[in-house]
Amino acid sequence: GGIGERAVHRILRDLEEAGYATRTREGRRNRYSVHLDRPLRHPLEAAHRIADVLGPLTAPATTPGA
Repeated sequence: GGIGERAVHRILRDLEEAGYATRTREGRRNRYSVHLDRPLRHPLEAAHRIADVLGPLTAPATTPGA
């Protein structure tokens, strides 16, 4: 299950080429930065930013009953 390494590399390369991510080499590793202020590409979704999509995935978890 899950996404294979080759697919991940292809997705990251596509994101870089589209200007949604930047790769920085750190020794033998790559660090990727996502540009959350970028608008989505499709004309019907251009009013939304990457942050609007990723926001629910990065929001801090809430503790039930807190």
